[in-house]
Amino acid sequence: MNRVTAAATVDEIFAANRAASRIALAVKSAAGTTRRARVLEEGALRVRCPGRPAPYLEAIIINTAGGMAGGDRFAIDVAVERDARLTVTTAAAEKVYRTLGPDTTINVAITVAAGGELAWLPQETIVFDRARLRRTIDVELADDARLVLAEAIVFGRAGMGERIEAGSLFDRWRIRRGGRLIHAEAARLDGAVARRLAEPAVANSGVAVATVVLAPGGEAAVGVVRALSFHGEVGASAWNGIAVIRLVAADGAILRADLAAVVKAVCPTALPRLWLN
Repeated sequence: MNRVTAAATVDEIFAANRAASRIALAVKSAAGTTRRARVLEEGALRVRCPGRPAPYLEAIIINTAGGMAGGDRFAIDVAVERDARLTVTTAAAEKVYRTLGPDTTINVAITVAAGGELAWLPQETIVFDRARLRRTIDVELADDARLVLAEAIVFGRAGMGERIEAGSLFDRWRIRRGGRLIHAEAARLDGAVARRLAEPAVANSGVAVATVVLAPGGEAAVGVVRALSFHGEVGASAWNGIAVIRLVAADGAILRADLAAVVKAVCPTALPRLWLN
């Protein structure tokens, strides 16, 4: 076997052993409660809704693979139908492990219909040294739909003595209301991640970051957040009918405490029970 054929065979074997997983969850409102309408599960991803249908249903995303590696592809589709209310969280912090080259990709697609409400509150994503994560989040809101979207990323596990020195992160968000783009952002860290995080304009040596978007959101919500006490750095702004809160902390535990305080203050429903474990 020549070198080219051997290399191709190794690549094919590697690709064949990567996870390709997807869930699609739709919820509907009936008699004042929210219940599952449709559920699709493929690969390592599962979604569970513990307890009875409720005015605000809670869905828990479970990755049975225990983490994500280079070359893995995950897709999450969530549809909140008219007047339904849903909280989405995860069973544990998601872990993105070191890769030999290919990116780990996560694509999230969310739609919230008229009168619907979604609290997107996954636990943090932990990025390990030499990991490569590429994530997109696309949200389509009806004119009167409501959204609380919170995402946290922790670079390394300080409690285990693990640091991230290098890797890659590309994170792109798009939120539309009635088909009109109301919020767009993209973050990219590539190469010497630790050195970039140490820069004052990036994270000022923090290793845990989070963003919360409220749509609709205004100065009232910003005022509530600014009145809270935090252990890390938190900033909040409102414009054009949305509010955005940014958090930076020295480690994941501090970030989780600060993020929980923000979510409690601005979210119309209680924190997911799994956040409190």
